[in-house]
Amino acid sequence: MSGKTKICGLIGNPVEHSFSPFIHNTISEKLGIDMVYGTFCVKDDLETAVKGGYELGIQGFNVTVPHKQNVINALAKVDDIAGMIGAVNTLVRVDGGYKGYNTDIIGFVRELDDAGIDICANTFFIIGAGGAARAIAYILAYSKAKDIYMYNRTKEKALDIQEHIYSNLGVKIHVVDTPYVEGLTDYVAVQTTSVGLSPKVDEMPVTDERFYDAAKCGVDIIYNPFETAFMKQFAKRGKSSYNGLAMLLYQAVAAYELWNGCEVDSVVVKETYDLLRKKLGL
Repeated sequence: MSGKTKICGLIGNPVEHSFSPFIHNTISEKLGIDMVYGTFCVKDDLETAVKGGYELGIQGFNVTVPHKQNVINALAKVDDIAGMIGAVNTLVRVDGGYKGYNTDIIGFVRELDDAGIDICANTFFIIGAGGAARAIAYILAYSKAKDIYMYNRTKEKALDIQEHIYSNLGVKIHVVDTPYVEGLTDYVAVQTTSVGLSPKVDEMPVTDERFYDAAKCGVDIIYNPFETAFMKQFAKRGKSSYNGLAMLLYQAVAAYELWNGCEVDSVVVKETYDLLRKKLGL
């Protein structure tokens, strides 16, 4: 590290579990780019933290729970797509502050592609209504998913997303009162909350067995633990499930390219993913 080293990092709460530093620092090492990446636990006063990062010369941030929506108020500019989504997960230094982007949508779409899940051919059932759920609902609606359902314990948050997407895309998503909807089957269940995140690995956002019985497969954006309690519900039924590790990697690559004005080639992406799996003992 020198006086010319770019500094980037993750802001959110919690951040101790994150593998983002490993991903970004591995990519920097492989590409020979002078950048280091760390974590910054920000519980409150988000705008002060973002302003402080800018004054300290930090090149960019990733943003995780619970700040993906509120961080917009602290930015100098917002990318058009991120603005339409209403959630940001990547900040890039510009004159006068940071510009916000959403690379979660890139990560999610690429993960579905890897899993062979065709958005247009499937119905999706989203659990949660935070920043990640907002981005995922938007890209599913934009990509013309067959149908989209959403359940959140606080229904008002889901209704806000429903209204936001309808006003921007003219697509109606179904906000439901319970995670089990009679007659609805063969959907891709997408878990977007932090429930089940390490160390509370035995927790599930949905306990109704019928929800898992009716689903086609499951996607959990959590990646630590590698197999969540949510995913185990699909495994015991002989159904496929996918964690958020690939999504994390792909959104990180997109953010890295924004910060450094470069392209991370597929070989480096594959090598980084393999090292990440090795780190997890897989």
